[in-house]
Amino acid sequence: QVQLVESGGGLVQAGGSLRLSCAASGRTFSSYAMGWFRQAPGKEREFVAAISRSGGSTYYADSVKGRFTISRDNAKNTVYLQMDSLKPEDTAVYYCAAVLASLVVTTEDGYDYWGQGTQVTVSS
Repeated sequence: QVQLVESGGGLVQAGGSLRLSCAASGRTFSSYAMGWFRQAPGKEREFVAAISRSGGSTYYADSVKGRFTISRDNAKNTVYLQMDSLKPEDTAVYYCAAVLASLVVTTEDGYDYWGQGTQVTVSS
């Protein structure tokens, strides 16, 4: 069982940056592949980025590639999402997710555990 708590969301102007954090409970964080998803108002939840349990592999949605960076610190049981060059269309609730797996997972139904989400709002 893993519990996930996101933080770091907020209001930022277009072109700005935010770093989201997702703290995981438990002693086996390094056994879990992690991902970030987002859900904008009136839209379905979509994949943003994923990282393997070792941190050696990452994968990004085309819409954020080159602007967002996913990373993890297994000693701190935390996964991060650094978001740069933010756009109004990045406005959404951002969720982190975990699954007991070694490789990156990019599909929503591939994850077993979810955080409660953190709001990111980008003003134009």
